[in-house]
Amino acid sequence: MASATRIDLTNQFLIAMPGMADDNFAGSVVYLCEHSERGALGLVINKPIDIKLKNLFEKVELPLARAELAEQPVFFGGPVQTERGFVLHEKQGEGQSPYTSTMSVPGGLEMTTSKDVLEAMAGGAGPRRVLVTLGCSGWSAGQLEEEIGRNGWLTVGADPAIIFDTPVPQRYERAVSLLGFDPRMLSNEAGHA
Repeated sequence: MASATRIDLTNQFLIAMPGMADDNFAGSVVYLCEHSERGALGLVINKPIDIKLKNLFEKVELPLARAELAEQPVFFGGPVQTERGFVLHEKQGEGQSPYTSTMSVPGGLEMTTSKDVLEAMAGGAGPRRVLVTLGCSGWSAGQLEEEIGRNGWLTVGADPAIIFDTPVPQRYERAVSLLGFDPRMLSNEAGHA
C-alpha cells in the first residue's frame, strides 16, 4: 500500500465552504500558521469580536501609545484557548524574532503569543501591521485533511494584504477570488467522479 503524499498548507488560507456545519467556522477564513504531520494551527481572520485593541490593552494594564491601532478590533481566532491572545504580524527585520514566543511562518509573517509583543506595541514600537485574536484554531493529526476531503474547506496561498489591508466584510470574498472565481459559484455539494 502506497503512503499518501503529505500536503503542507502552512501560509495558506482555509476558506469555509457554504454549509459548514461548525458554527465556529461558518463563513470564515483561517490563516494557517502551521501544518505538519502532528496537526494544524491557524487563526480566523474575518470574525471580529466586541473588543477593540485599546480595551484589550487596558485589560492587560498596558497603555496603547499607537492611536492607529486603538480602534482596531480583536478577532475570534478559533475555539481553542479562547482566553489566550495571539498576535499575527509581519516579521520585523532579519534574524530571530525579538519576542519570546514567536512562530515564524514561511512567507514573512510571524505569530506571537507572549506579552512582550504587546509591551512593544504599547510603547509605540513593535510590528506595524497586526491582527490580534483571542483563541486559535487547531486540528489534530489528519483531522484537517479529512475535513478538506469532505468538502469542508477550500485552500489557497495566503495574501497578507487580505489579512492587514482588506476591510473585514470583504475578506471572505477576496480570499475566494484568489482561486479565480466568484464566491457565489460555491456550492456545499461535493462533486464525485
